[in-house]
Amino acid sequence: MRLSVIRERLAALGAQPLHQERVLRDWVQGAAHERGRRPASDFLPKPVREALPALDAELAGLVRPVSSHPGEDGSERLLVGLADGQMVESVLLPRDGVCVSSQVGCAVGCAFCMTGREGLLRQVTSGEIVAQVVLARARRPVKKVVFMGMGEPAHNLDNVLEAIELLGVEANIAHKNLVFSTVGDLRAFERLGQGRVKPALALSLHTTRPDLRAELLPRAPRLSPEELVEHGERYARLTGYPIQYQWTLLEGVNDGPDEMDGIVALLRGKYAILNMIPYNTVPELAFRRPSWEKARAIAAALHARGVLTKLRDSAGQDVEGGCGQLRARAGRTIALRRA
Repeated sequence: MRLSVIRERLAALGAQPLHQERVLRDWVQGAAHERGRRPASDFLPKPVREALPALDAELAGLVRPVSSHPGEDGSERLLVGLADGQMVESVLLPRDGVCVSSQVGCAVGCAFCMTGREGLLRQVTSGEIVAQVVLARARRPVKKVVFMGMGEPAHNLDNVLEAIELLGVEANIAHKNLVFSTVGDLRAFERLGQGRVKPALALSLHTTRPDLRAELLPRAPRLSPEELVEHGERYARLTGYPIQYQWTLLEGVNDGPDEMDGIVALLRGKYAILNMIPYNTVPELAFRRPSWEKARAIAAALHARGVLTKLRDSAGQDVEGGCGQLRARAGRTIALRRA
């Protein structure tokens, strides 16, 4: 269900824009928001009040937790069921964040990612995206939402931007704490700066070599690393937030001196942060994770050369942390049961 459809249904019942906002705000902020407030029945039109129980039940049914996998780092990886039986993954992050999925599957087909191995199955609606945040908030506080789960957000732009606007306006989440992650789609660069809520931007860089980028991200837009950084720099100056460049560190692939020199040439002096994330090993794929000591030395060397570099560990390393792994395992389990 799209958020625009919810608004249309409420409007048909006589809800004015302020009434619609109250209903959606109560949903995304949850029970804690309701304490000490006048009940909605005090001022909503009678047809809306009468329809609320059914609408609340419908919203509650958008997603359901299928399984939960707490990590030693304070994260919790969730396998989330959708109403049609499809599944996506969400991750409750340390320090009050949640990572949500925007697609079932993915069309980009990154070589090191489990999600894209089966292609794109369907889009996740804006209501289902927000419902992942509501599910997370029922388990712990959420002050940051990152769109880095399953899928390429730029390939589901209308739904993702609808969700971002609601989260930034009604969910009491700072705009800079809504992080839109993309491999670099021109449509995203065109539209992100036009919205009421302008999220922070994370760009998947992963290499400074165009030939290697084409191998690692085979169906990403054919932007060179230099072009990607140019678009990122413009958006950073527009919003006042530094761009977060994502670099999945792959042993023997993009961890050599040539790549480090390329990073310095690309990013030194830019309004940017380089998030370097050692690869989360997936047994089915050939890529390997470098040692933490090597990753730390690379990050320190880049920082010393003028590139603000943060070494990060993918949340949930001990609970199949690679995006798509839980869903893939669940799919294998279902197949075995049917065999």
